[in-house]
Amino acid sequence: METEHTIVYIGLGSNLGDRAGNLLMAVRGLMEASFVVHKLSGIYETEPVGLDTDKKFLNMVAEIHVTNVSPSQLMARLLRIEYLLGRTDKSLKKPRTIDLDVLLFGDTQMDTEFLTIPHPRLHLRRFVLKPLAQLAPNLIHPTLKLEINDILANLEDDSEVKRWHPNHSVPADMTAKG
Repeated sequence: METEHTIVYIGLGSNLGDRAGNLLMAVRGLMEASFVVHKLSGIYETEPVGLDTDKKFLNMVAEIHVTNVSPSQLMARLLRIEYLLGRTDKSLKKPRTIDLDVLLFGDTQMDTEFLTIPHPRLHLRRFVLKPLAQLAPNLIHPTLKLEINDILANLEDDSEVKRWHPNHSVPADMTAKG
């Protein structure tokens, strides 16, 4: 007999230190927290939105499958992963080594002091919608009743979100074999 699981989408972002390494370690943290990482979006380099910094982010979205885990339990595990990866300051407007956000938890809708699902700014942020649309373009937002692709297509946010290619930022003389 197969156990029912819930499909959850997690936003991952980093703009301090080894940004790609931080994302990789966060994905590993998800697996070590007993979550089944089912799919990962590509990695996107993005402008900081609403932060007091000019350091660009690397962002991605993970689709995970959870069984017998409440949204609050999930969030507690995400906070632990953030802490273990060096994020001790949860201030909203500061750079961060890692940021993990619950974007969607199945069709769950909740608004508590601790957690709001769907993420309250999901539908406003290109840096989240673009990688989410890569994984689940036809997914219906539980409160807006719109497909992710449609939300993205009609988005007012015009911040730069481009697919990240790590070798594009390496000087040519470092990639040449001598």
